[in-house]
Amino acid sequence: MKVYENPLYKEDISRAAALDLPWDKLKDKAVLISGASGLVGSCFIDVIMELNRSQSLNCKIYALGRNEAKARARFGYCQDSDLFQFIAADINKPLVRDDIGRVDYVLHLASNTHPVAYATDPIGTVTTNIIGTYNMLDFAVAHEAVRVAFASSNEIYGENRGDVEKFDEDYCGYINSNTMRAGYPESKRCGEALCQAYIRQKGLDVVVPRLTRSYGPTMLMSDTKAISQFIRKGIAGEDIVLKSEGTQYYSYTYVIDAVTGLLTVLLCGECGEAYNISDDASDIMLKDLAAIIADTAGKKVVFELPDAVEAAGFSKATKARLESAKINKLGWKAAYDIKTGLSRTIEILKTLD
Repeated sequence: MKVYENPLYKEDISRAAALDLPWDKLKDKAVLISGASGLVGSCFIDVIMELNRSQSLNCKIYALGRNEAKARARFGYCQDSDLFQFIAADINKPLVRDDIGRVDYVLHLASNTHPVAYATDPIGTVTTNIIGTYNMLDFAVAHEAVRVAFASSNEIYGENRGDVEKFDEDYCGYINSNTMRAGYPESKRCGEALCQAYIRQKGLDVVVPRLTRSYGPTMLMSDTKAISQFIRKGIAGEDIVLKSEGTQYYSYTYVIDAVTGLLTVLLCGECGEAYNISDDASDIMLKDLAAIIADTAGKKVVFELPDAVEAAGFSKATKARLESAKINKLGWKAAYDIKTGLSRTIEILKTLD
């Protein structure tokens, strides 16, 4: 079974498409999205395609990615639709294509987002977040896009200085920039600064949804984030391996909530503003997260030292909880808490090919 065929996942997609959002802004429009095959990007496309089906939105999707074969497998149900077009592209190169028509919205979601990628491809991590962002913003200017959404990260906040319980959008914590691991948060910070420069100098309309640690049934099996490794172990019926004391206290977001947050910011956010996509009901310590998945799988949590590559990619932040008041004022709220989201994720993934 493919993820888009699973009844629970289809329920998630239908729930998102039924939200009271100003969908008319996407009516007869075109959206170009990088990172189309990723965790959040693929789910976002599923929601738009459902809106095309259920509400005759007639919104064209240009899906950017590096691997056409993977995209065809993931979006098999879209292949006969005139409203979906996959574009094989490396966003670290200027996006100049004759087969792309009018584009109204540009979403930049492509990024290395897991520890092994940070450690094994630190250059690619930085360039995608800076050069890739530059190319996407330039494309948006050239195509006179109505709005750009740059998907940023909770990691831009750095380490909690001990002065707050949760990070609001103006918080700025410590990052030791003279390390390899700093490439991801520092380049995300630079990407946000680049967006502000395009707003001021080019008159571009840009919003910045800040995603926190996201998970769900659209996760890639190559993802090496702790939560993704726990989920894979749970599906396989194995003990959950914790490679630290597990006292890290983070915000998490189930993928459909991340997507509805992204859509809320895209359609309702103010130009130049950043918005945390998070919810208190999904804030949890890593050891408790591991315990939930172990309990679901009927297994136990075991401790193991990380290898050198894994350790090099680990976040140094020990507490990174995000304040959600700003996006809540736009009308967004999460549909699932951490326990429900994990349960749905595991149940769905167990049915997939």
